[in-house]
Amino acid sequence: MPTISVGRDRLFEALGKTYTQEEFEELCFSFGIELDDVTTEKAVIRKEKHMDEKAEEDEEVIYKIEVPANRYDLLCLEGLAQSLRIFYKQDKIPSYTLAKISSDSMIKMHVKPETSLIRPYIVCAVLRGVTFDEARYNSFIDLQDKLHQNICRRRTLVAIGTHDLDTLQAPFTYEALPPSSIEFVPLKQERSFRVDELMEFYKSDLKLKKFLHIIEDSSVYPVIYDSNRTVLSLPPIINGAHSAITLKTKNVFIECTATDLTKAKIVLNTIVTTFSGYCEKKFEIEPVEVIYSDGKSFTYPDLSVYNMKVPLSYINGAIGVNLEAEEVTSLLNRMQLHADKSVLGNNECSINVAVPPTRSDVLHPCDVMEDVAIAYGYNKIPEGKILSLKPLPLNELSDLIRREIAMNGFTEVLTFILCSWRENFTMLNRKDGKSTAVVIGNPRSSDFEVVRTSLMPGILKTVGHNKDHPKPIKIFEVGDVAVLDETKDVGATNRRQLAALYCGATSGFELIHGLVDRIMEVIGAEFVERDEHDGYFIEPSNEPEYLLGRQANIIYYKKRIGTFGIVHPEVLNNFDIPDPCSFVELTIESFLDKNH
Repeated sequence: MPTISVGRDRLFEALGKTYTQEEFEELCFSFGIELDDVTTEKAVIRKEKHMDEKAEEDEEVIYKIEVPANRYDLLCLEGLAQSLRIFYKQDKIPSYTLAKISSDSMIKMHVKPETSLIRPYIVCAVLRGVTFDEARYNSFIDLQDKLHQNICRRRTLVAIGTHDLDTLQAPFTYEALPPSSIEFVPLKQERSFRVDELMEFYKSDLKLKKFLHIIEDSSVYPVIYDSNRTVLSLPPIINGAHSAITLKTKNVFIECTATDLTKAKIVLNTIVTTFSGYCEKKFEIEPVEVIYSDGKSFTYPDLSVYNMKVPLSYINGAIGVNLEAEEVTSLLNRMQLHADKSVLGNNECSINVAVPPTRSDVLHPCDVMEDVAIAYGYNKIPEGKILSLKPLPLNELSDLIRREIAMNGFTEVLTFILCSWRENFTMLNRKDGKSTAVVIGNPRSSDFEVVRTSLMPGILKTVGHNKDHPKPIKIFEVGDVAVLDETKDVGATNRRQLAALYCGATSGFELIHGLVDRIMEVIGAEFVERDEHDGYFIEPSNEPEYLLGRQANIIYYKKRIGTFGIVHPEVLNNFDIPDPCSFVELTIESFLDKNH
């Protein structure tokens, strides 16, 4: 969860009340956030520099507060203070409006078609008559940093640029040009750089070098110009020095370039709603028209309210309380959600919820229910077992099988779901399975290259690292594997597998065979002849990881669900196991197939 640092005294001033640390911790708990640490700015510096100096009495106290990862409106002092004041009924929910200006007077942003090659979207807005002081300015910059690290995914999805509008001349253009043709003075620099030179220059910059990879391999770089061809910014790297914001800035132009339009809208809404409170006309934002090369135009920001209906019975049932509609609407108002009740045709009471642009995290009735639970107080919810909560059939069956195998003297192990390509294929004598394995992009090490397609590598590695353990070793695992599947929207599917291994002075083939029969007995499957199909039988198999002639397929209702046998000596040698082993692996989900 993200942590924000706010000055205690400034926060208490914004809240209009002073609290003890214990009182503020209780306040945070009631609102669903947490006071993580209490420190000072100088103490943080001393800790970073490993200094042993004593603290001074006049050091400003800093509160570090953990907020939910999807509550972008709480990432700065202004948003946090406003939410807490509304929660404790000191303020009403603000109404955000767009300035009423004609289409001809509206600032225009023209988007060139080349931008589709690198960052195709841009959204913009203007804050007029802003009053900055040092604390507000620092909070404004800090909010952008927090958003860049959070929803913007380190500027890969969205990059924010803020500018002093009075230093620029509209209309603006958003273009994508070769780096050698762009030249400007970047922020905090005094000389002009050609962009290809600037990228080399920033490779030694500790802060900016981590963003260079986003665009450096592209043939064109995104750039924003005003009508005088003054560069506003080179997203997502740096803004231009010409339009830098200062404490004297009154009119702020905000642009967000993006590869994800939805997230760009959320980021823009978060910034303008949070800091429009400092505008001359409070909570009023001036829109900007974005015009694309195909003639389509859009006006931003989009401050429209999202409406949803949530049955009162769903809210009460999910939380485990019995609240009246009026109480639910009051609780939702405290969470910045406009709410009122309505009665449906079947006399069922429903809650009409209007979600403001500040609450982008509210997407589903369960989010509304969660806000009701937070405002009501989790510690007030009576204890009890919710009848609607039932384990999934697959998990119930998995637990049943776990207990049965454990009662047969096997010890459960838990191994990594990621493994190396070599462990998953070569070391098991299997052929390269490029059509079956899910490959990890840019893995941190060669040990985690693919998602396992079998439980066998992990169990054999476990035995290989414990070969000095007293024999016999009897272990099992119930876990998921993943295989490529074009029929799934994500291109892969999970399978719940059971694997068990016996390692001792002898192979223990008969013990693994007996374990298979016991599992089938517990499942309720009878052993039948090969020409019958209402139970299970075994037939010879030819898998490379097992010893030829000492292995068998398990056929359950005409379908192969697994294999067991003596592990091939070459495979044992690959995993540095000196003793013979027998192994079984089968698919648990096959037992739940309705066709069986």
